[in-house]
Amino acid sequence: MGNTDTKKCILDVAEKLFARQGFHATSMRMLTSEAKVNLAAINYHFGSKEELIKSVMERRILPLNKIRIERLQRIKDIASAEGHVPDIREVLLAFIEPTFAFKESGIGAQDFISLIGRAFSDPKPTVRKLFMEMVGPVFQLLFELLCDSLPSMPKNIVLLRLHFMLGAMAHPMNMSQMCQLIPNGTAIKMDSVSLTDEFVNFVTKGMEAPL
Repeated sequence: MGNTDTKKCILDVAEKLFARQGFHATSMRMLTSEAKVNLAAINYHFGSKEELIKSVMERRILPLNKIRIERLQRIKDIASAEGHVPDIREVLLAFIEPTFAFKESGIGAQDFISLIGRAFSDPKPTVRKLFMEMVGPVFQLLFELLCDSLPSMPKNIVLLRLHFMLGAMAHPMNMSQMCQLIPNGTAIKMDSVSLTDEFVNFVTKGMEAPL
């Protein structure tokens, strides 16, 4: 196995184990056994368990960040050039659409979603802190654009509603695991396009709701 293949294998296995066992409950012995590599290989490619989880997260989050920032920045630039406030639905869509599409992006995506979900219930902040640092620039740009889109809304209310939205996003990201909550005879489209459209409609009304 070449160096590139070995590194990818370690990342894939770490992502799966961290998602299903938790970062702190996953031992280096478990990682080496599942990946069929020795400890020296993990140390060579990553240096430590902490650097390994950072690499696992960067591999997924940084490309997603790039897409969301480019879309949000484009909306900001056009609104500035044309002298109007950004359209709130376009702003929300630029952030939500790539995020929901991520879960259909390939093998391992659902494990990564589970990993992030687990991080927010873990009393130890290791993974959660890394996640917050990585998404910080996207969050800041999104917040600024939402404030521009809602100029008469106090910024503290915009921020509060943005946090409501982020919390609500967790459910549709795991919609396929919520089948037991769907009553018999009720059909729901759970593909990312359908979920995005309905969710953006929902949160747009919530963001725009009068005080």
